[in-house]
Amino acid sequence: MRLKWIAICLTLLAFNLGACNSVRVVNTNAAQDFNLGKYQTFSFMEVTTSADTAGIPIPPEYVNSLKQEITRQLAQRGLRPSESNADLQVNVGVVVQEKTQTRQTDIRTDPPFYMGQRRYTWKSREVEVGRYKEGTVSVHLVDRASNELVWSAEAESVIPDKAEKVQERISEGMEKLFSALPAAGTSAK
Repeated sequence: MRLKWIAICLTLLAFNLGACNSVRVVNTNAAQDFNLGKYQTFSFMEVTTSADTAGIPIPPEYVNSLKQEITRQLAQRGLRPSESNADLQVNVGVVVQEKTQTRQTDIRTDPPFYMGQRRYTWKSREVEVGRYKEGTVSVHLVDRASNELVWSAEAESVIPDKAEKVQERISEGMEKLFSALPAAGTSAK
């Protein structure tokens, strides 16, 4: 019995530690014959920011930070930036949305409503607890010669309120996102 409780506690601890990750890589795809080793240079496609009805405008300094982190990650993997005729083109997409955090009412913590003579009723309902911003970054690597997508990945995270924390989150997110990039010399399966 004691071992069962220890196993349950360890499982809950592992689940809670996993839930504390601030950045999630939600999608990665590589072309079947993708090999990072055959590329030497990269450049960025034009990044435009616009405020549409679904998203929140992204400050240009955040876009610049993303580009700097992507440059750092690709340089660590042996690629160098190039202004013209780069082997790989990097396309970056960013979407920021405001989300609402809710909780469901509970009879133990939320007393019943009085609805008239001896009629007490209780209905479960969603209660807003807070609002936050969630950002999704997608990175696409495109082979310039064939104009084909060779690798893509997406990461999402809650955006901190403080600017210095945003920079840390961008660094953490790009580190985690590019950890899914197949190493030079290995082909994607």
